[in-house]
Amino acid sequence: MAKMLQKKMKNLTLLFSLILVPATAYKEDFRTKLNLSPNNESHKRLKREWIWNQMHIMEEINSPLPHHVGKITSSTKNKNAVYVLQGEYANTIFKVKDDTGDVYAFERLDREKKSEYELTALYIDKRTNQTLEPPSTFIIKVYDVNDNVPVFVQKIFNGSVPEMSPVGTSVTKVTAVDADDPTVAGHATVVYQVIQGEQYFTVDESGVISTATADLDRETRSTYEIVVKAKDSPGLHGGDSSTATVIITLSDINDNFPTFKQQSFHFKVPENLRVGSEVGRLKVEDIDEPQNRNTKYNFVRGHYRDTFEIIANAFTNEGIIKPKKPLDYEKIKDYKFDIEAIDPTVNMRYFKPGGPKSIALVTIEVLDVDEPPIFSQPSYVYKIDENDLPKNPIGRVLAVDPDAAKRKIRYTLRRSSPSGDYVKVSSSGDIFISKPLDRETNAWHNITVAALEVLADNQLSHMESHAQVYIQVLDKNDNAPEFAYPYEPKVCENAAPGKVIIRISATDKDEMLPGVNFKYSLTTEDSNFTLVDNHDNTANVTVKYGQFNRELVKIHYLPVIISDNGKPILSSTNTLPISVCKCDDKGEFTFCEEAAKQVGISIQALVAIFICILTILVITLLIIMRNRHKKNLNVLRKPVAEIHEQLVTYDEEGGGEMDTTSYDVSVLNSVRKNGMKPYRLNLETGPCLYAQVQKPTGIGHSGTGEMAIMIEEKKDEADNDGDLLPYDTLHIYGYEGAESIAESLSSLESGSSDSDIDYDFLNDWGPRFKMLAELYGLESNEDFVY
Repeated sequence: MAKMLQKKMKNLTLLFSLILVPATAYKEDFRTKLNLSPNNESHKRLKREWIWNQMHIMEEINSPLPHHVGKITSSTKNKNAVYVLQGEYANTIFKVKDDTGDVYAFERLDREKKSEYELTALYIDKRTNQTLEPPSTFIIKVYDVNDNVPVFVQKIFNGSVPEMSPVGTSVTKVTAVDADDPTVAGHATVVYQVIQGEQYFTVDESGVISTATADLDRETRSTYEIVVKAKDSPGLHGGDSSTATVIITLSDINDNFPTFKQQSFHFKVPENLRVGSEVGRLKVEDIDEPQNRNTKYNFVRGHYRDTFEIIANAFTNEGIIKPKKPLDYEKIKDYKFDIEAIDPTVNMRYFKPGGPKSIALVTIEVLDVDEPPIFSQPSYVYKIDENDLPKNPIGRVLAVDPDAAKRKIRYTLRRSSPSGDYVKVSSSGDIFISKPLDRETNAWHNITVAALEVLADNQLSHMESHAQVYIQVLDKNDNAPEFAYPYEPKVCENAAPGKVIIRISATDKDEMLPGVNFKYSLTTEDSNFTLVDNHDNTANVTVKYGQFNRELVKIHYLPVIISDNGKPILSSTNTLPISVCKCDDKGEFTFCEEAAKQVGISIQALVAIFICILTILVITLLIIMRNRHKKNLNVLRKPVAEIHEQLVTYDEEGGGEMDTTSYDVSVLNSVRKNGMKPYRLNLETGPCLYAQVQKPTGIGHSGTGEMAIMIEEKKDEADNDGDLLPYDTLHIYGYEGAESIAESLSSLESGSSDSDIDYDFLNDWGPRFKMLAELYGLESNEDFVY
């Protein structure tokens, strides 16, 4: 077979050589035989040229090397000329026989590696090494042989398709590539075939994989792994092939109904279970994925749709039972009903045997619990007239024990409004009022009453219930109407009769229901004002005669009587202060007196007045006590020793007559004898201001002569010692100023003689000398010694 193939290839090469001989060669040969030139000029030389153009060779030739490719020929005939090849592959893969121009390939060629080779042919005189023809470039083209196997672009492909899809539903696409020349018919054609899993999937000529059956069930099998083969048309290698793996996943659809995992469910719950709490869970099974579960529950038997509800949880695949209203053991001890689980969104097209419904029996047993009392109603409303104090209860609350024991109930007050202290609750639930209620203070009184069960040992249960009690205070007409605002009207002194001054209105603290009517009137008709009723609970105050005398009365206080139409009729007198003002030509007020407030005094004003009065009384009391204290300091009535101890200094000048420089100690210093030490007054560092009295040695207190001697000695010490204060501590009045008509009042240099001066004239000098008048006053007939 190889020899036959070699022979065929040789014949094919010869055929290509004949076909590819350039037409110019035949043309030149014809012209040569006719001795013609291209321009029909027989005398011109013929042009020399190569008589070849392109060469071809088959790839993967199995004959022995080298393989003949073709022949290059020049029209120039020279026995010394040789053929030479140049180029990248010259003299390696391709070589030329220098004398004949035959080109040979010394390697098997592979078109898939390189399909064309470009070479340059030279015709050289071997003696001179000169080219006899211009270099010419030619191409050796490699013909394709079907020698490659199709190869998949990847080893593993992935695809997905919904379960239960119809036959022929596209899943995915596979691709294989053949390296042979696609321009040659059949060489690069790829044929696909499923060789594993062909009963579930098929593949077409383009590589698209489709379903081969409509019974692909995800719940039975969710993934498929098939093998696809790719092969080309028979060629040199006999149509070899390659394979790839395709993993196909089935996506879920809602094609299964939920079913209960058991035929019956039993739950126990206390009766005080809160509404909305969980009673129990129904276990259902739906083999679809959570996003495709839509379980619904229906009550098949039992009328408890208004008592319970069932909420589906798709992720846990459970139905949660919850109460919709409170459970009561004393009324119903257990509940029994049938529940049906369905899925209305299941695609009935893919319905499976087993039925679309699943039914289970549910039993809920209610357990007894000691519950707090239950009031007959959640709140109570009672009414009472204001200012009444009924002896009997105004109402009653009632609660019962909901349990089978039916214990007694005791009531107590738990919370009330601030004014609810007047409301009392007895242990039996009666509601009393302990004090008359005022509607204007509080129209409603709210209290909270607690009910507790009485146990067997007369103890109260720790559980209690509460109810709200609202007491409405009904209105009585016990308040008179009054001005709605503190009016301060003004009127021009030249106002004309009929001039409207102000519109007044009234308010009533009592309940102002529709139909309330206020009447306005004046206490006297002698005023210069009148009232006009507007029939809308308001009245206008108008000028009656006009022309007010502002010099005589600047403010008119107009008493207005306001009455209501209640039972009984109540009225009040309200004073309206009307200021008479000066006005300009346009009637604009230019000057008005401020009206005194007649509507009463506020608490703040009363407090301020009280504080002022108290302050005045305290000041007056202090002045009186001070005056009494000064009178008690009348040194003329006391011994000299007390004067020394009490009247130490006195540096006030009183009113004074131009003695603004205080007293001048130079006057005292001028009467000092020669040789005396100057008197120094230093209150901070000097000696004690009080005189230090020392007893002379050997002197007693019994004899008057001895006492006289002691006094004289002390006087001499005081007169001659400038470092000590003189005994006459009132020396500051020794100098009254340059222009004072009073002489010196000091007792300095007076010795022990009595004064004959009459000091009554001090009382005539006015309050400025009141202090001196009191000190030197002769209220007593006793003589005073300084």
